[in-house]
Order: sequence, then C-alpha cells, then structure tokens
Amino acid sequence: MNKLPLLARIVIAIALGVLLGRLLPEWLVAVFTTFNAVFSSFLKFLIPLIIVGLVMPAIADIGRSAGRLLLFTVCIAYGSTVLSGLFSYGVSDAVFPHLITPSSQLSALSTQSSSIPPYFTLAIPPLLDVMTALVLAFVAGLGMAYLGLPRLKGVADDFKVLVEKTIGIAVIPLLPLYIFGIFLEMTRTGQAWHIIMTFAAIIGVIFAMHIVLLLVQYCIAGLVTRRNPLRLLATMLPAYFTALGTSSSAATIPVTKMQAVKMGVPEDIASFTVPLCATIHMSGSCMKITACAVALMLMQSMTFTTPMFIGFVLMLGVMMVASPGVPGGAIMASLGVLSSMLGFGEQDCALMIALYIAMDSFGTACNVTGDGAISLIVNKFSQRAK
Repeated sequence: MNKLPLLARIVIAIALGVLLGRLLPEWLVAVFTTFNAVFSSFLKFLIPLIIVGLVMPAIADIGRSAGRLLLFTVCIAYGSTVLSGLFSYGVSDAVFPHLITPSSQLSALSTQSSSIPPYFTLAIPPLLDVMTALVLAFVAGLGMAYLGLPRLKGVADDFKVLVEKTIGIAVIPLLPLYIFGIFLEMTRTGQAWHIIMTFAAIIGVIFAMHIVLLLVQYCIAGLVTRRNPLRLLATMLPAYFTALGTSSSAATIPVTKMQAVKMGVPEDIASFTVPLCATIHMSGSCMKITACAVALMLMQSMTFTTPMFIGFVLMLGVMMVASPGVPGGAIMASLGVLSSMLGFGEQDCALMIALYIAMDSFGTACNVTGDGAISLIVNKFSQRAK
C-alpha cells in the first residue's frame, strides 16, 4: 500500500469505509474508533508544533535576503494567494447553497462522540495553543530575519526537519487508516453517500475556479507585458502537467523555470522568482481550502460571516508559506486556523484532509502555473526600476 500514491490510498480507504461500514462487527469497528481517538489527540498535539516548526524558519528565510525585488515578489505572491481565497469564498457562498443540503446527522457526528465508543482514549495536551504558536513563529522568525542569530536559525532549521519527518513518517502514512475509520463511522450513521456525492459537486466547482483563476492571472500578466495571455498560458502547460504528476511545487521548479525563460523571463529573474514563488505562492491551495471549508460549514448548518472568512483567508495566506516542503503540507499547515478561527472539530478536519487530497495535484498545478505569471510581472517591475 505504501507504494501507492497518497490519493489512491485515500480513495481506497473511503471506498472500504463505505463498503464495510455495515458489515464489520461492532467490536472490530471499536478498534478503528479507538485508533481514531488516539490519532486525533496526537494530531491536536502536533498542530502547534507544525506551526512553529514550519512558519518560523520560512519567515526567517524570506526576510534574510531582504531587498526591493524580494519585497515586491512576496507582496504579489501573497496578494495573489489572498485574492484567490476571497474569490473562492465569494463563488462558494453564492453557488454551494444550491448544491449542498445541510445534514443535521452530519452536524451531530462532528460534535458528539462516536456511536461506537473507543476501548480507551489517550489525552495528549498540546504544548501551546494555536494562536500562541503562531505569534511565537512570527516573533522568532522576524527576529532571526533582522538580527541574524545563526545559532537560533540552526535550531529552527533542525526543528523544521524534525517536524517534516514526523509528518512524513508518522502522520501522512496513517491518514488513510484515519479516514477509513471516519467513513466507517459515517456509513453506520447513513451519511457516507451524502458526503461522497457532495464532494463530487464541490470538486467540479473548484476545478472550474482554478481555470478562471489562471486565465485572470495571465490576463493581468498579459496587460503588464502587452503580450497575448493565452499564448503565455500555453507556454506554461508543461509545468502544469508536470505538477499534476508530481503534486509538488518544489519538484516542478526546473520545469517551471524552463518554461518561464521560454516566455521571455531572463534567466536571473526566473532563478529568483520561481523557487521563491514555489514556497510562498499558493493561490490554488488557498482556493481549495477556502471552498472546502465553506462547503463543510454549509453541510452542517454552521454559522459563518464574510468578515470571519476575510480574516481566515488573510491568515491562511501566511500559513501557506510553510506548506510546500511537506507532503499534503497545505492542509496540514492550515488545520490550526481551521480549528481556531472557524471552529472545526476532529471530524471536520478529517473530511477537509480527504477532500483536499482528492484535488491535491490540481491545486499544485494551479500554484506553479501562476508562478509564471508572477515571474513576468516581476521582470517588468525590475526593468522599470533600472
């Protein structure tokens, strides 16, 4: 199973959960609910450490090479990420109520204990709450960026490696089993099919939003450079399809850079913007997470407001900086703000993970293709600045 891509394992876990939910004996289901109870406690413990371990060195790395071109690139990338999230919220708020039927049973599933109680639970209190971890990451990251502090930076980099390895070895491989347990439970309560059909409609809308986002990004780049946006976008298609296969912004950097140079971006500018944007420009990921969050809140009749989601998207744009180095990193890095700002519980976060990973490669492809548009804009800015 470990040789299969993560998406394939997630799909198999969901399918088995739906098929076996009403067939397995209660004692065996209780085994999986016990695993889910322990795993969710471990995940809660890990979330603040993920924030500190990934966001802190990311901020330090960006600030360490300060300069006007860097500042302009960071602002463009962050603005693109935030605007994509706000666009996603606007479309989701307008469209999803017509596609999603609220489910009181699903709401109860998220807020109540399992219908089949676990054999035991294991309380693992987090060392920090989410906001404390986020403020610590900002303060320490900015301090290292402006003061140097090489020894503290070394500790932060080592801690980042530790967190990434923990996610890659102890969390990601166990996610399919965790999601299997979630869908096993939902099948017993009659909610699994409702969730799956809703997911299919949501995925279709999000994919359409990705296409619109890329067209808008390249129309803006075309206006800035006075070139045909469709031809520019066509030039970046090899990077798009490479990202579809790798599901990694970092792994696609060589292809993204090569296609950016083919669009006319100078080698030195492409060598600067493409690796940087692979780290900080996450417009496709932000769009997906925002849309999935709206969908789950509508399914459970949870109350949300536009100001709430504006704050969420602004914070999510910062959290995205930490995500590219981790498999499934965007959704893992966002779990903290999902729980602290939107009130998501354990079941909600598990459903978010499943829904996000189902579209992971499409979001990554959107991210890296947008990097080409940013490279064109940054190159134009650098030419005017000379």
